[in-house]
Amino acid sequence: MPPPCSLLCRLATLLCVWALCQAQSDTKLPPGTPIIQLRLAGDKHKHYEGRVEVYYNGEWGTVCDDDFSIHAANVVCRELGYVEAVSWSPSSKYGKGEGRIWLDNVHCSGLERTLAQCESNGFGVSDCKHSEDVGVVCSQRRIAGFKFISTLTDNVESLNVQVEDVRIRAISSQRKRVPMTEGYLEVKDGGKWRQICDLEWTEMNSRVICGMYGFPGEKRYNTKVYKLLSKRRKKNYWGFGVNCTGNEASLHGCKLGHKVELRGNATCEKGLPVVVNCVPGRAFAPSHAQGFSKAYRVEQPLVRLRGGANIGEGRVEVLKNGEWGTVCDDSWNLEAATVVCRELGFGSAKEALAGGKLGQGMGPVHMNEVKCSGFEKSLTECYFNRDALGCSHEEDAAVRCNVPAMGFQNRLRLSGGRNPFEGRVEVLAEKNGSLVWGTVCSDSWGTIEATVVCRQLGLGFANNAFQETWYWPGDVSADDVVMSGVRCSGTEMTLAQCLHHGKHLDCPRGGGRFAAGVSCSETAPDLVLNAQVVEHTTYLEDRPMYILQCANEEHCLSSSAAAATSSSYRRLLRFSSQIHNNGLTDFRPRAAHNSWIWHECHRHYHSMEVFTHYDLLSFNGTKVAEGHKASFCLEDTQCEEGIEKRYECANFGQQGITVGCWDTYRHDIDCQWIDVTDVVPGDYIFQVVINPNFEVAESDYTNNVMKCRCRYDGHRIWMYNCYIVYFSSQLIEHFTCLIYTLGTTYTT
Repeated sequence: MPPPCSLLCRLATLLCVWALCQAQSDTKLPPGTPIIQLRLAGDKHKHYEGRVEVYYNGEWGTVCDDDFSIHAANVVCRELGYVEAVSWSPSSKYGKGEGRIWLDNVHCSGLERTLAQCESNGFGVSDCKHSEDVGVVCSQRRIAGFKFISTLTDNVESLNVQVEDVRIRAISSQRKRVPMTEGYLEVKDGGKWRQICDLEWTEMNSRVICGMYGFPGEKRYNTKVYKLLSKRRKKNYWGFGVNCTGNEASLHGCKLGHKVELRGNATCEKGLPVVVNCVPGRAFAPSHAQGFSKAYRVEQPLVRLRGGANIGEGRVEVLKNGEWGTVCDDSWNLEAATVVCRELGFGSAKEALAGGKLGQGMGPVHMNEVKCSGFEKSLTECYFNRDALGCSHEEDAAVRCNVPAMGFQNRLRLSGGRNPFEGRVEVLAEKNGSLVWGTVCSDSWGTIEATVVCRQLGLGFANNAFQETWYWPGDVSADDVVMSGVRCSGTEMTLAQCLHHGKHLDCPRGGGRFAAGVSCSETAPDLVLNAQVVEHTTYLEDRPMYILQCANEEHCLSSSAAAATSSSYRRLLRFSSQIHNNGLTDFRPRAAHNSWIWHECHRHYHSMEVFTHYDLLSFNGTKVAEGHKASFCLEDTQCEEGIEKRYECANFGQQGITVGCWDTYRHDIDCQWIDVTDVVPGDYIFQVVINPNFEVAESDYTNNVMKCRCRYDGHRIWMYNCYIVYFSSQLIEHFTCLIYTLGTTYTT
């Protein structure tokens, strides 16, 4: 028999739980409790955060941060239908409000059902300024069965319906279509799915719904079909209408329409259930022949996303005067982020990210203090402060967009790994008329292919690609190879969109222990070369052959050097390179520390076989001279303010480049050159490619190439117009040279 104290404790716990349930279930407030309404407003980046605003006595006002606590934040969030508060913020983090400051010195126990029940100075009694407006961040989880109770008469309240409580239900003829773009709009209320009467429904409402489901626009539908279906089916209507302006990022920002009188079959007699018909972005438009045969391509060349792990997310970059630059996060909000998302063929924005959360860019900051109405066709049409200065890349804005549910994750899986982010790649494929799981042949399997797998599964970036997976015993029934000859460009949304052998499998080593595998990571490094440093440090040097023996052993000289005498000279095009890590993870050599190769001649370790390629090209792309740089020393030469160096090559130290640091290869280091001894005078293109073999995974390979115009007169050299080539020729090269492999048949 348990001790009496234990019984008392259990009884007290049960009483507390009962009291809390009663408080949440009882809709009546004690007599005299002021009737208020809450909303989250201001410069917010998510719909479940914002400045706390109170509607009282016919006027919206704010709450002062004096004595505010997490208990008060919990009351606010629960009153808005969220399970709890995550945090609260003082000092007008979400911008200064307007009008009255209704509440000051708010004291809550956390058990109140409304903020009006908490102790305070009284409504309108405050000595605060709007610089002290309080904000909260609520949990994304909603209170089960929470139903919004209308307390106001002028319909200013927000619609508290979460995305999971809304669905587009397709009719039978549309159910196999991917993505699902058309169907009845239904809201889950009281555990039942209900339709909405279309008497007050507008195109703006449809625009918001489509945006939530990853579609940039809406269009009309065939009403005849749905009128016929409506006569045959029993309808169960929701008790409210919806009133959206069209620029809301989700249904959370819309207002409730008029209350609908529920009269059984007579409800909405003059109308029909709401139907929405959404327009998918180009990357998601269905193809009746092969499905989604085209890889993802940005639709609007003036704006792009970079550094994101998944489709529909990334750092926002804008093209201005032929140069890509970033957007400062000052005033960055969901409205501006939604304009970007729709412009690029996605839906509305899930998040407007600030503070370089998806990596820092390079070059200029083109836009600051951006303000959008939400209806602009491009971010470039939004107002921004052209005179605002002082933004650094630490303030680069980014977005996460709603994308259509494509079901890509259902046709691919990782098996046998120690965690969900690694394992043998297994594909669902058709075999003898049925769908079976099988492995992918690892011949030519690399980081680019692994990147596509991680993206398809929503697991971030590729960390490593494996050609042997014996240490990851997967499902024995899935050992057979069902996909071979996989060659990806890196832009595909699914592995099936990559080139592969189709039904003509060719995998000499077979599957099983030799099946392809991957490990994924939520973050990755991103190397970018500083083009200006290259341009400003270029010069020619004539160097005697007898002091170039080590460089010759490392193949840093042209082929003619093999027959050169020790007294002859080589003409070297020398320059410095400064390589920044703008990603979210340190750049580390792929090879383990104990496998680095000692080079006696140079007295250093090689951690990567090739780190950079240096090429001098003719205007038609032919190489006239080339060089390469083995990464004998990857270290933090210098870092941004506040970041400590972590990598140093001395004494067999750890090699790498820390986030926010850069490694400078000075012009006077061996192999930091191109041997131009045999080059005739003329105009050329100078090109540098970082991480050319994709040995180490990065968040963005498209900024790894730099090109300059170069003029050589036989005695002097001029380097000018150096820039980063974002439409990377290295990816195209990698892609096209694989297509034309002799004797191999590929399918897309």
